[in-house]
Amino acid sequence: MKQSRANVANAKPAAVPAPRKKTSANSMWGGRFAAAPSALMEQVNASIAFDKALATQDLAGSRAHCTMLIETGIVSAADGRAILKGLEKIAGEIAAGTFTFTPALEDIHMHVEARLGELIGPAAGRLHTARSRNDQVATDLRLWVRDAIDRLDDTLRDLQTALVERAEEHAGTILPGFTHLQPAQPVTFGHHLLAYFEMLDRDRGRMRDCRARLNESPLGAAALAGTSFPIDRKRTASLLGFTAPCANSMDAVSARDFVIEFLGAAAIAATHLSRLAEELVMWASPAFGFITFSDAFSTGSSIMPQKRNPDAAELVRGKAGRVIGALVGMLVVMKGLPLTYGKDMQEDKEPTFATAEQLELCVRVTAGMVRDLRANPVAMRASAEKGYLTATDLADWLVQALGVPFRKAHEMTGAIVRVAENRGVTLAELSLAELRSVEPRITKAVFQALSVEASVARRTSLGGTAPKLVRAAVARAKKRLTRP
Repeated sequence: MKQSRANVANAKPAAVPAPRKKTSANSMWGGRFAAAPSALMEQVNASIAFDKALATQDLAGSRAHCTMLIETGIVSAADGRAILKGLEKIAGEIAAGTFTFTPALEDIHMHVEARLGELIGPAAGRLHTARSRNDQVATDLRLWVRDAIDRLDDTLRDLQTALVERAEEHAGTILPGFTHLQPAQPVTFGHHLLAYFEMLDRDRGRMRDCRARLNESPLGAAALAGTSFPIDRKRTASLLGFTAPCANSMDAVSARDFVIEFLGAAAIAATHLSRLAEELVMWASPAFGFITFSDAFSTGSSIMPQKRNPDAAELVRGKAGRVIGALVGMLVVMKGLPLTYGKDMQEDKEPTFATAEQLELCVRVTAGMVRDLRANPVAMRASAEKGYLTATDLADWLVQALGVPFRKAHEMTGAIVRVAENRGVTLAELSLAELRSVEPRITKAVFQALSVEASVARRTSLGGTAPKLVRAAVARAKKRLTRP
C-alpha cells in the first residue's frame, strides 16, 4: 500500500534567478495566440501557487511517460535519455528550493516543460508527445491523493494505538454513559474509548476503498479522445504503481469522483474526531472533572489567571467544518460540468491539499491529547452514582428473578426511582421495605444488581461494556492494528 512519501507541498522556492523572459504569447499554447493574456487573465488562470505541490507526482508521471515513449520507439533513445536526465535535474532543483516559479507559466506542467527546454533544448518538446495537460493533471492528482491516503492511514493507525493503550489502562474504570447527554447507564472508560477505535477503523477502510478505486491511470488518455501514437498505457500504469489504465479516455480526464470520495471519507473522519474532541472538552471542564490535560495541550487566558482551556480539542472540533466545507465545495464545482475537462476543475486542488493537511494534523493532535490526558476515576465513579444509572439493571432483575414482563418491570422501576428521588438517595441506598412498597416480592438479592460495578460486570453480551469483554476487545484491537 505504500508509495513514495516525498512531498513538496510546503516547499518554499528560493528567490533565485530572475523570472524567465515573457514572450508576446504563451509559447506552450502554440501559434494560435498572437498576444499575451491580460494581467487579470494571467492572475485568475494561474495555479502554480498551489499546484506546485504536485511537482513530485508530475515528475514521476513524466519519467514514466518518457520511459514508455523510448520503449515504443516514439522517442529516440538519445532524446529520451536527455529528457530523463533533465527531469532528474529539475527534481533536484525543486527539492533544494532553487527552482524558479512564475505565474506566467500557469501550472507545474508548463514549469517543468519550460525548464526542461532550458536544460536540454529542442528535445524537451518531444516529452509532450501523446499526452495532454488534461491527462497529466488527472494522473498527478490521483498519485497525490494516493500518497495522502497512505500518510493518513499511518496517522489514523497511531491514533487507534493511543486509544487502545488508554482503553487497556481503563478497562475497569467506571463512568456514566449518556443518551441525549443525560445519564443513562454505567460503562467503562475503556469501552467508551474503543468506540472511537471502531469509528477510526471504518475511516481507514473508507480511505483504503477510495485508494483502490482511484488507482487507475489516466495517462495516455491525452486531451479526451486518446491518441494516434502507438503508446503502451499498461506500461505507464505499471511504472506508476496503478493497477490498470482508466478504461475510457473521456472519463479518465474528466472524473473527479476520486477527489469527492476522498473528501467524503475525510469529512466523516473529521466528524468522528470532532465528536471525540467535544467529549474531551466536556470531560476537562470542572462540571465533569473526568480528565485533565498537561500544559502541553492546554492554554490560558489573557485576563483570567485560573483558566486552563482545552484549545487543542476545540481546534480539532472547529477544523471539521473546513473539511466538511471542502467536500460541499467540490460537489458544487462538479455538479454541472459537461464532459470532459473544464477549467472549473482547477478548483479541485486547494481544498484537497488543505483537507489532507488539516486532517492529518487533527489526527496527530488528537493522538497527542489521548496520550496526554490524565483520567480522574474518582470523579468518574462519583458521577456514575448520579441519575439512577442502574435503573435498567433493576428492571432486568425484576424480569429475571420474578418473571415480571419487561414493560411492567419498566413501570415498577420508574415508581421505585420516584421513591429514591423523593428521599434524595440512590437506588442502592433504598431499604428493602421501600423497594417492597412498590413490589412486595422483591428480595434482598436485588441489591447485588444495584451497584454500578455489578451493572458493568453484567453487561456481557457481545460488544458489551463488561471489563472482561473490554480487555478481550483490546487484545483483538491490537491484532487488528498489526494487519497490513
